[in-house]
Amino acid sequence: MVSLPHPSLLHGAVSAPCLCCRKGKDQFDNLEKHTQWGIDVLEKYIKFVKERTEIELSYAKQLRNLSKKYQPKKNSKEEEEYRYTSTRAFLATLNEMNDYAGQHEVISENMTSLITAELTRYVQELKQERKSHFHDGRKAQQHIETCWKQLEASKRRFERDCKEADRAQQYFEKMDADINVTKADVEKARQQAQLRHQMAEDSKAEYSSTLQKFNSEQHEHYYTHIPNIFQKIQEMEERRIVRIGESMKTFAEVDRQVIPIIGKCLDEITKAAESVDHKNDSQMVIEAFKSGFEPPGDVDFEDFTQPMKRTVSESSLSNSRGDGKSEPKFGSKSKGKLWPFIKKNKSPKQQKEPLSHRFNEFMTSKPKIHCFRSLKRGLSLKLGAGPEDFSNLPPEQRRKKLQQKVDELNRDIQKEMDSRDALTKMKDVYIKNPQMGDAASVDHRLAELGQNIEKLRLEVQKFEGWLAEVEGRLPARSEQHRRQSGVYEAQNPSGVNSCAQDRESSPDGSYTEEQSQETEMKVPATDFDDEFDDEEPLPTIGTCKALYTFEGQNEGTISVAEGEMLYVIEEDKGDGWTRIRRNEDEEGYVPTSYVEVYLDKNAKDVHKPLQKISE
Repeated sequence: MVSLPHPSLLHGAVSAPCLCCRKGKDQFDNLEKHTQWGIDVLEKYIKFVKERTEIELSYAKQLRNLSKKYQPKKNSKEEEEYRYTSTRAFLATLNEMNDYAGQHEVISENMTSLITAELTRYVQELKQERKSHFHDGRKAQQHIETCWKQLEASKRRFERDCKEADRAQQYFEKMDADINVTKADVEKARQQAQLRHQMAEDSKAEYSSTLQKFNSEQHEHYYTHIPNIFQKIQEMEERRIVRIGESMKTFAEVDRQVIPIIGKCLDEITKAAESVDHKNDSQMVIEAFKSGFEPPGDVDFEDFTQPMKRTVSESSLSNSRGDGKSEPKFGSKSKGKLWPFIKKNKSPKQQKEPLSHRFNEFMTSKPKIHCFRSLKRGLSLKLGAGPEDFSNLPPEQRRKKLQQKVDELNRDIQKEMDSRDALTKMKDVYIKNPQMGDAASVDHRLAELGQNIEKLRLEVQKFEGWLAEVEGRLPARSEQHRRQSGVYEAQNPSGVNSCAQDRESSPDGSYTEEQSQETEMKVPATDFDDEFDDEEPLPTIGTCKALYTFEGQNEGTISVAEGEMLYVIEEDKGDGWTRIRRNEDEEGYVPTSYVEVYLDKNAKDVHKPLQKISE
């Protein structure tokens, strides 16, 4: 008779591993959640750095746009303003801000390459590694659970066989004790009990073998496989923590690397600010707007107690002079504009002359001859086309403009000469090596460059002449010019011929280089011109005295000599030009800054002669 352990003891012996498996599975779930949280933290930090790089790029772009917005435009008035130290310091600040923006772009690029890209790649590797580790853990967990299920099945089978063997044994004993049972039935019960006992023994052996195998697998699982997996997961998690710490350190280092360069930019801005020189800037303003006018003299006393008697005819003016009666002195400094800041003195309003006087004046005066070209010449000046020699400017400003023009022409000549020298060398190479090119192909271009250089030299001579005139103006020279001007006026009286003859300056004020090549353009006599021929001369509204010599070489202007007295027929309308008349046939525009105007609305006689008064 075989003795077996009680099944309840077996059941209690193997129930503990099931609890360990459940606990191990719970630990894997916790680790899986924690590692996923670590990856989420890493991705959140990557997103933070990415948004920081976008902010840096946006800030750098805004700084560059700001610097570009306030940069001076080329060939504009703003570019001229940057000659002052304060504006140059501002320009230096704009340039340094551009470099400052570049450093923020460097921050963005370094953070993108050293942090964002590296961490993004590391996150992908981390996810793969985590997936592999937890796959191995689940596989080990499934294996131990499978072993546990096999052990449970073997145990239940052994328990069942033991119960069956126990019942068979009890049945056999019952049959053997019963005297009414046949011997054959007793033998059959005995055999059945022995069979059940054999099956229980086999189940016991199988269960024992399965139990030993499970214990070995369980020991291997809990002491080898699971610790290795946990160790790998721990190392993975530690690498993640170290990596995010290194990235934070790199985050700070990227900023720290550009701090010295940003400091240099700020030092340059400070240096530019310290270079601002208020004395130099104010002196440059003085040099830029210095007119060259002489300071005004003392203002004479005007005695208005003596009545001024004036007549309309020329004879009355000559008689009044012969009789020694008082007449206005046009050379007096008590009237007119002596200084740019002094207002004009205006005389009382004139009384209207009788219509018969105006009719007699029109009948006795020589008709004024006009033509379309003279009208166009006057309109060109009124529309703002300045003279080529800058004669509309004060002397000092005119000298600066002429000097700038001479320097500009000299630079153009140097460029053309450099081009000619380069072509000459090329031609020499072609002559020595005909296979490289045809030497005659550059002759045309060389001829053009020679003509351009010659034209530019003539231009330089012309502007240098005007410059020498401005720099060397003397009273004696002005007197000589007046004499030459008088001879010229005697030989070439103004009239219809002055409209047809060619001048060196075109109607818009531009210089014509070769007069012989200019096509002479004759305006046919039309009804339009007849309207101007019959036009009544403008009445005089005052007189003026020429403060400087002005050579009216442009169309619509008139030449005046220093100290000369002339009639004013049209006041300055705000364009810097005053229309004057010398005699019945000569009138034109002169710069307002070149004359001293005496407005007198009673002086309307166009025939009244004026004498030259020189101070």
